[in-house]
Amino acid sequence: MPDKGVILHPVPSQLLILRPSPLLQWRLGALTALVFFLMLVVWSIDGCSIQTFVEPWRFNAYSVKISPSSSHSLRISPSPSPLTSPQPNLASEEPRGRHNLTMHTTKVVEPTLDPKKETNLTSNSTRVQFGWIAAASGKGFTANLMRSWLAPGGAPCREAKTVEISVSGVDGIDSLELTAGEIHEFRFQALDESGKHVCIGGDYFETDLSGESWKSRPPVKDFGNGTYSFSLQVHPEFAGDYNLTVILLFRHFQGLKFSTSRLGFDRKLRNVPLRFIKKPDVTLPELRSCKRSDFNRDAWSGRWTRLGKNDECQISNDGRYRCLAADFPCRKPWCDGAVGAIESNGWVYSTHCSFELFSGDKAWDCLKGKWIFFWGDSNHVDSIRNLLNFVLGHPEIPAVPRRFDLKFSNPKNSSETVRITSIFNGHWNETKNYQGLDSLQDSDFRELLKKYFTEDRVPDVMIVNSGLHDGIHWTSLRAFAKGAETAAAFWRGVFDKVKSRGLQPPEVIFRNTIATGGYARTLAFNPSKMEAFNGVFLEKMRDAGLVTSVVDNFDMTYPWHYDNRCNDGVHYGRAPAKLKWRDGEIGHQYFVDLMLVHVLLNALCVK
Repeated sequence: MPDKGVILHPVPSQLLILRPSPLLQWRLGALTALVFFLMLVVWSIDGCSIQTFVEPWRFNAYSVKISPSSSHSLRISPSPSPLTSPQPNLASEEPRGRHNLTMHTTKVVEPTLDPKKETNLTSNSTRVQFGWIAAASGKGFTANLMRSWLAPGGAPCREAKTVEISVSGVDGIDSLELTAGEIHEFRFQALDESGKHVCIGGDYFETDLSGESWKSRPPVKDFGNGTYSFSLQVHPEFAGDYNLTVILLFRHFQGLKFSTSRLGFDRKLRNVPLRFIKKPDVTLPELRSCKRSDFNRDAWSGRWTRLGKNDECQISNDGRYRCLAADFPCRKPWCDGAVGAIESNGWVYSTHCSFELFSGDKAWDCLKGKWIFFWGDSNHVDSIRNLLNFVLGHPEIPAVPRRFDLKFSNPKNSSETVRITSIFNGHWNETKNYQGLDSLQDSDFRELLKKYFTEDRVPDVMIVNSGLHDGIHWTSLRAFAKGAETAAAFWRGVFDKVKSRGLQPPEVIFRNTIATGGYARTLAFNPSKMEAFNGVFLEKMRDAGLVTSVVDNFDMTYPWHYDNRCNDGVHYGRAPAKLKWRDGEIGHQYFVDLMLVHVLLNALCVK
């Protein structure tokens, strides 16, 4: 707005001369009305917050409130701040970095200035199709993350630590009902111990949306000024009762520090029951089966859906949960194949596309004659064993070592073989740990890796991740970024030598690192750090022109990382066993890694 100048009042003798004519008054009034109307149009288009213009009319553009009417329509109403301290402009900042996931295709619902006028979001007489929530990392991930982390302090609100949040449209509402299919974005404000606004970002919030047959991670945006948002969406097929949980795990990037166990906050800030209502005029695009191009996305925002269950299921003597028949079918569009094969009691993962669950015969049709090279942490060891045991027909193999190079044959046709090479990258010495990508500093380890790419034939595909060992080894994010760049340069050099011999370098599937679970959530390989490290290493590998496909195992494991039922803290695929597990129960769930096996087969085999 222009600066206000000095206003000169006319002397009495000038009043008669300065009095305008009636025509001039009419023109001035019409012009004023037109300008005001255009201002309203502009505000309605870009969602401008008018709190900086008229302070008493303060509300959040994404807050929602439910009308008590019997139609259960989702309605908008102003949500005044409960605090009297200055509030940041919630609409003036763009999300910074990818400390938490970001989201696309939100239906923006504009508030009305009159709180008595309610807006029914789904009152159209025709069917309205909304888009799916989607995650995105954006370009310059490492630089943006470093810039946000190193944002200057100084002001008291920038030095404050978050202990609570204020969620417009959720707090103070006894029963929250939302329309299934739509994306509902809620803004929230970080508060310090005195209830004042924190005006700097970097807090790491864990979010969970769970129902009887749905589990997902609502994407969180960090606007860098103490305000955040989370977005909720449920497919109409799964309308019903849900629970929304928000946990503050770390404050202001503290999860990225070298030693984090003493810095974990790990406080549940919200546990909100809500209901998604199915409406006949709201639809979502049907998920299609994954194609090769679907693996180009750097970050996923998927969900686990339950397509059947057996409440009487018991663990067998071999530690397995055969709750449903092995041929219990998927229900399209959520998957294709037999969901019973992954022994999840009906749970299956999908994201922006749905996955085929491979039979043994179809897997062998794809893998026969191929050479697969794994370079990553010990979660690869579990995935390889589960591939052999559950899909390729080799249950007699109880374990595979961290480092091996073997051929496996089809038990139905010994002429069909697949060569699998696995090189552990947690340390240059396979019996040790906690070196991560820095294991490439050892010359013998580098030569070992190069050896597999100097044969007459090279691997068809390389499946790679950095791993949890990097979370313990590197003293800072900047140091890891340098290590990731060095690793990418090493592999670029290896692939260039392959090309110089007239051979085709392998395709590279970047399988990012898991979300550590239960007790491990506040340790040095905590989810906050591993999500950041995933993004940094992927960016460096992409910059080197190495990545063909991405499998977001972090998003797949996230809904199951709050306890240790599906993991031992650092592995999701330990072999089934009827033994006491880390959480005190007999047996454990291993289906999350089995789902990963099938997702990797999709990345390897689909056209």
